[in-house]
Amino acid sequence: MKLGIDIVGDVARLLEAEVKAGENAVTTAMRLAGGGLKYAWRAQITGAGLGPRLARSIRSEQFPKGRPSLNAAALVWSKAPVIVSAHDTGPLIRSRNGFWLAIPTPAAGKSTRGSRITPGEWEHRTGLGLRFIYRRRGPSLLVAEGRMNTKGRAVASRSKTGRGLVTAPIFLLVPQVKLPKRLDLARDAERVAGGVPGLIVANWVEGRV
Repeated sequence: MKLGIDIVGDVARLLEAEVKAGENAVTTAMRLAGGGLKYAWRAQITGAGLGPRLARSIRSEQFPKGRPSLNAAALVWSKAPVIVSAHDTGPLIRSRNGFWLAIPTPAAGKSTRGSRITPGEWEHRTGLGLRFIYRRRGPSLLVAEGRMNTKGRAVASRSKTGRGLVTAPIFLLVPQVKLPKRLDLARDAERVAGGVPGLIVANWVEGRV
């Protein structure tokens, strides 16, 4: 019995075409995987009630740019990594100086800088002084004497008789706080990574058909 092998076509061209098909398949797979992970993370963030602005901080980029490659890769990251990581890991937060964390109550209002208002900023904004009240059970307090406006915020009283004057808790003081874990980014990353080989094969076969 004799077996014969006939090679039809130019071997070099066949190999070159196969390499190009592979480059296109890997590049397409990584583009789909990167985009899929980006939208999965964005959906997690909005689903956790963290808002569309933080969700839009998730970005994706593909390498190399502008050409297919067997070594194509996708990078998915956040432009607000500290905030996203905090909600992903649920860290224990302590005061930097070892004293208290000041957590504003609704009576404190919001910071004009877009971040959480601090006791110093609150005193400067309202012209009122804060007074420390220690409590053995529960968080200690920073309170102020003033009146409550229609928005439920403590402001300086203009009354000369003291009418409507209240002692309002402005900040809760705690030694530490545990941020709840609201995200599981690794879950989506593992799922997407597990699907990459299938994407490569599917796009490689499709490119050859």
